[in-house]
Amino acid sequence: MLPDAQTALQPAANAAAAVHSLWSLMFWVCAGVFLVVLATLGVALARRQSEPSKAVTRSVAGATVLTVLILFGLLGASVWTSHTLAAARPASAISIQVTGHQWWWEIEYEAGVPSARVLTANEIHLPVDRPVVFKVTSRDVIHSFWAPNLHGKRDLIPGYTTAIWLQPTRTGTFRAQCAEFCGLQHAHMALEVIVESEDAFNRWLSARRQPAAPPSGDLEQRGQQVFMSTRCAGCHAIRGTDAGGQVGPDLTHIASRGTIAAGTLPNTPAHLNAWVNDPQAIKPGNQMPPTPLATEDMQALIAYLETLR
Repeated sequence: MLPDAQTALQPAANAAAAVHSLWSLMFWVCAGVFLVVLATLGVALARRQSEPSKAVTRSVAGATVLTVLILFGLLGASVWTSHTLAAARPASAISIQVTGHQWWWEIEYEAGVPSARVLTANEIHLPVDRPVVFKVTSRDVIHSFWAPNLHGKRDLIPGYTTAIWLQPTRTGTFRAQCAEFCGLQHAHMALEVIVESEDAFNRWLSARRQPAAPPSGDLEQRGQQVFMSTRCAGCHAIRGTDAGGQVGPDLTHIASRGTIAAGTLPNTPAHLNAWVNDPQAIKPGNQMPPTPLATEDMQALIAYLETLR
């Protein structure tokens, strides 16, 4: 599915709709004021009065009063919008922990039972018409989470957690990204937010709770052995195996994601091969070192990773 246009002008959640309404009000009011000022300037230039008349004085005084009233009106609308966003905090909201890293996103669906939690990366699934709270923080430097179709920007401060509340109002695939310069690969720190039906979301969440299925074919089994015997298992976790690394993204269901390297590449075997072989050539400065392997071992490793759905 192709992502929707990344724009705040097409809101897909209640929070974005409230911000869009405020922006529209300010835009049209300011546009109206701009046109009135131009028209008044045109009249003044046409008359070319050398000295101000009483009518001009009254007009200026009236315009000053009107300007003050407009500014207070816009201030009231802004306060009302902020109150609306702050008030929508139902206890039944789906809770998702979003942690920014240089340069990828760690996503954890929280649950009261530890076994029901889901850990993934660079992709968020949401049910339509259900309230959601994103608990956002950073592991290293200041990042900024921005999904313009769903909400405004929110800075991610190391050691400090803040909340973003929203409720998606239509299905679709929406691009989000880091909106705060955070280092060399800031531009390659994106993720997809997929809003789907309640049933589709529940199926996705249930599947993500399962450990990785053991490889069945000889090639895939060899690929698992390659993964476990190289540096891969030291940085990445695959639930259901002995791989428990916490440096990089969890790879338990990597083959189900649409992209790799935080939205940098489509998730295809060829791109995955290139990324594992030399990630620095694709995303210089990231924390994943090159993993040169023999051709047969690389083919087996990619075949194994492709089974992790």
